[in-house]
Amino acid sequence: MNITKIDIIIIIAYFIFLVLLGFFRKPKATISQRDYIIHGRKLSLPGFVISLVSTWYGAILGVGENTYLYGIQTWFIFGLPYYFFAVIYAFWLSKKIWSKNILSIPDVFRSSYGENIGIISAVFIFLLSSPAPYILSLGVLINFVFDIELIWCIFIATGFSTIYVWNGGISAIVKTDFLQMFLMFAGFFMLVCFAWYNSVSPLELYSSLPDSHLDPLGGNSLQYITVWFFIAIWTIIDPNFFQRVASVKSAEIAKKGLIVSIFLWFIFDLITITAGLYAFIFIVPDNPVMSYPLLGLKVLPPGFLGLFIVSLFAIIMSTIDSMSFVNAITIGRDIIWRLRKKDSRKNPVFLIKNGLIIVAILSISLSILIPSVVKMLFILGSLFIPGVIIPFINAILNKKLHFTEKNMIIWIVMPICISTLSFIMAKLGFQQFSVIEPFYLGMFTSIIFFGYFRMKSNNKT
Repeated sequence: MNITKIDIIIIIAYFIFLVLLGFFRKPKATISQRDYIIHGRKLSLPGFVISLVSTWYGAILGVGENTYLYGIQTWFIFGLPYYFFAVIYAFWLSKKIWSKNILSIPDVFRSSYGENIGIISAVFIFLLSSPAPYILSLGVLINFVFDIELIWCIFIATGFSTIYVWNGGISAIVKTDFLQMFLMFAGFFMLVCFAWYNSVSPLELYSSLPDSHLDPLGGNSLQYITVWFFIAIWTIIDPNFFQRVASVKSAEIAKKGLIVSIFLWFIFDLITITAGLYAFIFIVPDNPVMSYPLLGLKVLPPGFLGLFIVSLFAIIMSTIDSMSFVNAITIGRDIIWRLRKKDSRKNPVFLIKNGLIIVAILSISLSILIPSVVKMLFILGSLFIPGVIIPFINAILNKKLHFTEKNMIIWIVMPICISTLSFIMAKLGFQQFSVIEPFYLGMFTSIIFFGYFRMKSNNKT
């Protein structure tokens, strides 16, 4: 089955409606940075849950690819680890983050370690939270639907996903996320129902799978799976988590909202993994990253296919707009605004808007350089998480350490340098660097520095 005119009409109508929904808001002469960045701390429980849940699945095509290739392993690298760290966030960190009344993660570094450390941390947060993997996913999907050259699809994906953020900030994102979340659940539920109707029940599906697709490791090494587990620690320092928690009316709403979100993520993971396994028995794709769209082509009638493709667009775009926005805050407010002393008394919203343009350009470049969604997520997480995660947790917990600014810079930068060097050496063919993943070397370095600073602090008290 091919994509029909009615499917194309549904898809184009979605794009038009989404931009109109997000772009237009009540006229206001100026908007404060608190309103633009954290919704004036007025975000409700439904808004918190819907925005956080819909933002979490930007790599949906990568989920389909991994499930098609490795079966239920997907849940053990893209599901379980994230629930674990989200629970920690809910019960251990959310109240502390909300009570700090701070606008961004680099502000946490700045208040605990100094101005320069705040700027350095912002650079790494900027790289770590790049929307590039999701822009690439959206570009690939646009290419699949409209058969336009991929590079132009990436430009289109970037423009449509960020245009309405420019005007409304987080308010526009939350408003569109209500639509996006409804579409994501409805689309995949519909896909599984049609696949079930055309073949076997989900229980029969699972019982008929080969052993390779029922193996939690999926044929990979335990070290590989463990790295993915620890990459999920990114949850702790995810700017989207931080921003949503900082935006709600109370710390209790943040905690309840995270618990509800975990439950909804679990439900959605069951649906998407089941869909990926149906793809395994229905299709033989040239490129497994297109497993979900190709399954839709196989089992969905006209109109329903258009709605399902719209759900894929909704899932990816809800992540791109949020990631682009927090990235723009990082570069516009936390780097440029802090460096430009002449603008220090001005409202930084204009710089955040300019930051959206910078984010778009850099994301397009990265999407072209690393044309693999899962690979890009793995590389960015492995290289940059080790340098910022422990210093961030230490700052949130208000643990006082005795160190100079130079020591602090070394603590953040050195683990990232070690991870990056190990990655480069392995790529150059030095086998000894292929034995252990770069992530572990970087984390070990950070832990060593943390232990040293703790010991030094205890000796001075």
